[in-house]
Amino acid sequence: MMKSNKKNRIALTGGAAAAEALKQINPEVMAVYPITPQTPIIETYAKFGADGEVTTEIIQVESEHSAISACVGASAAGVRTVTATSSQGLALMNEILYIASGLRLPILMVVSARALSAPINIHGDHSDVMGARDAGWIQIFSENPQETYDNIFIGQKLAEAVKLPVMVIMDGFNTSHSVENLTLIDTKTVRDWLGEYKPEVSLLDVGKPVTFGALALQNSYMEFKIDQEKAMNEAKGKFKEIGRDFWKISGRPKNYFEAYDTAGADTIMIVSGSAAGTAKDAIDKMRKKGKKIGLLEVNLFRPFPAKEIYEAIKSAKNIAVLDRALSMGTMPPLYTEIARTLYENAPKKIPIVSFVFGLGGRDIFQKDIEKVVDDVEKRKNLDGINYIN
Repeated sequence: MMKSNKKNRIALTGGAAAAEALKQINPEVMAVYPITPQTPIIETYAKFGADGEVTTEIIQVESEHSAISACVGASAAGVRTVTATSSQGLALMNEILYIASGLRLPILMVVSARALSAPINIHGDHSDVMGARDAGWIQIFSENPQETYDNIFIGQKLAEAVKLPVMVIMDGFNTSHSVENLTLIDTKTVRDWLGEYKPEVSLLDVGKPVTFGALALQNSYMEFKIDQEKAMNEAKGKFKEIGRDFWKISGRPKNYFEAYDTAGADTIMIVSGSAAGTAKDAIDKMRKKGKKIGLLEVNLFRPFPAKEIYEAIKSAKNIAVLDRALSMGTMPPLYTEIARTLYENAPKKIPIVSFVFGLGGRDIFQKDIEKVVDDVEKRKNLDGINYIN
């Protein structure tokens, strides 16, 4: 197991941490287009390229649609390929997201999650990535710069292991532009752990010609989609296996979720992303007052580890799910997954309440978390979606 020392401890923003991880991977191709708050990732990486610190072919394109299209071409040609985006950029990529996953291309995308227009807003929430949750991409959420850094390595290895594209997600501004201490891994260790990328097939291998994106009509299309679903299910087990393996080189355990004080907790909150840090501080404070409160921070959202999450929350008397996104006309995405998890597994009903917070980058404070717990325990006016505002 790797031990921390002063040389590999550094203070970085989430965006800079992402660029640092990508530099250590040194992919063959990165297709880039700037958009706030993702821009610092590709800006920092472009400087690495200009300074000769990476050998990556950095392709500057005219839109995010072109960026992901270039990634599809590069990945199909058989090289390690990455990109990054946010918000409307991810929305503009939508057409090609399905092509990347349908062609089983192991593209890595770092997303600084951000609100979608209209009205115009450049700050962080999960609307963009939740809009892409059914596009066939693995989705890994990060709480802070350290997790963003780590998840990029895990995401790269996972993508290549199951032949599916991966989004590594951090909260726009809250994580992408916030400076925190993190521990780096030695570059040689990272590259040895990842290994050389050896694609099964390549468009450029003239000795073994292949077709990508062939026409599939009624007699075969469904089989392709079933195979994708099988790969997604395989990805869940691979994620845990790779997380255990990553612990050996980093000293940091990685799992589907982090269970924070959930053992014996009467009330468990469930959240993804940077708000987990605020929730942990609030839980520490409430625990000192004798309240039995816990937190489940969901890291792997696609594929969703339903059974494993159920085992972690099944003893709770109350569950509060905090979403940083809406699904217009129905219940929010994380809540829906947890409700389905309980419906399928719980022998008796566990009260579950939906809260939506932080849209457009609005802050959430410890006092808000404390009020959530108080309201849930008192069953206070908690029908449908409850807004923390």
